[in-house]
Amino acid sequence: MADRRPVERSFLERDPVEVAPSLLGCVLARTDGSGRVRSGRIVEVEAYRGEADPASHAYRGPTPRTRVMFGPPGHLYVYRSYGIHWCCNVVCGADGTAAAVLIRALEPVEGIDAMFRSRPRARRDRDLASGPGKLCAALGITGSDGGADLCGATPSAVTLFAGAPSGGSVLQGPRIGVSAGAEEPWRFWLAGNRHVSARRTVPGSAP
Repeated sequence: MADRRPVERSFLERDPVEVAPSLLGCVLARTDGSGRVRSGRIVEVEAYRGEADPASHAYRGPTPRTRVMFGPPGHLYVYRSYGIHWCCNVVCGADGTAAAVLIRALEPVEGIDAMFRSRPRARRDRDLASGPGKLCAALGITGSDGGADLCGATPSAVTLFAGAPSGGSVLQGPRIGVSAGAEEPWRFWLAGNRHVSARRTVPGSAP
């Protein structure tokens, strides 16, 4: 990742619905204690508007679990889904207002052999990170990474690198797996990308 630069914090200091599609093509990377890197290009995301969004964990205000969402943008919010899978979000918006973008799927770039070791049930590279829980397992992201600075001048254990989608259009549609706020079309993904989590089940339109 030596030729890449972390995203600027100001790039994330916007409404999450604006930030979400602009994260497509960026690269999320995790470096372990031995300096080995696992990374993937972001191909699917969902936006959450905090206290203005009933589907957000921050809807009812700050808690010990969600306080990182109320902090400055550019940090990692990690939570456990159904007590089983870790999921990760990029905190965005202005400092003091909760906003985040859930990373739903990655296209593996580096450390693919290590990803297969962490995801032994995966049989193809398209299965490694095609879902929010899968991608955290593939990269080795856990609760201990919560609060990581994604855009520091010196890359941290988890870093978000600038990038852009390569080919294909960006589609937009309803978020997946939420009841409250399910009508909001705040899920964005790269059309035709085989690493997207819900390729065949959710229709979409160009934003």
